Amino acid sequence: MTKQEIMDVILDCTGKLRHVPTLMELLEMTDVSHRNIIKHFGGYIGALQACNLERNELGGRGHKISLEKLFIGWAGIVRKLKKLPTQSEYEHHSHYTTTPLVRRFGGWRQVPHALKLFAEKFGLAEEWKDELALVKTTGMLPASKPEKWLRAMLKAPTYGPPMWPGPLAYGPVNEMGVVFLFGALAQQLGFVVHRLQPEFPDCEAMRRVADERWQYARIEFEYESRNFLKHMHEASGCDLIVCWRHNWPECPLEVLELRKLLPKIAEIENQNAPQIAQMKR
Repeated sequence: MTKQEIMDVILDCTGKLRHVPTLMELLEMTDVSHRNIIKHFGGYIGALQACNLERNELGGRGHKISLEKLFIGWAGIVRKLKKLPTQSEYEHHSHYTTTPLVRRFGGWRQVPHALKLFAEKFGLAEEWKDELALVKTTGMLPASKPEKWLRAMLKAPTYGPPMWPGPLAYGPVNEMGVVFLFGALAQQLGFVVHRLQPEFPDCEAMRRVADERWQYARIEFEYESRNFLKHMHEASGCDLIVCWRHNWPECPLEVLELRKLLPKIAEIENQNAPQIAQMKR
């Protein structure tokens, strides 16, 4: 199995169990072999870290590794080595792989600068001032990613692609944006919402399936469809995933990907615009 296939299996297993599996649970439930895990990740802990998961010693539940925990671990290695670690040095001394940091900041060269800005913003810089002093202010970043880019990434909000004219100026960058956009387009999509709630599933609605036929639907909103797995939801408790980006090809549920529906909705509205204007007169 490839590295990505193993990660997909671990995430799928996590969703089915509703907790991060032990190594024995994974080997018993799937075709993944311990040899392949060692080959690609060096061990099971490395595989979990590559999935951005860790096991809680008390309850076994998986959760994302906080940036504060990653910073403290990285700074501790800097203190031990008396220099900024390479990727291999970091993975040798850390409980985690480099994957969570590289995913957040786009590359290992950006990590020291981004973590320094994080420490300064959240009051951790004084405790680790000697280690952060090793982060040079120039010469470490490629020209395509200047320091102001890193500072903006930590401090300033980010926006999706422009969508105007429309109900949302920019495309969603989180689940809240998906909920808003769905609500704004519900009528065009053929839905009437009955209930929104913080519990799973997020929404209960009626959906038009024919000219005079409607069907009850339990809806879960996700920014990316694969987040359904990360949130450890049960597929049996849901009928439809509404998301901005569909990145879960093997999803057992129907998926409504708003990103790809928007151009079709705009096209239909443009075609009907003259008729609507005539009706208003």
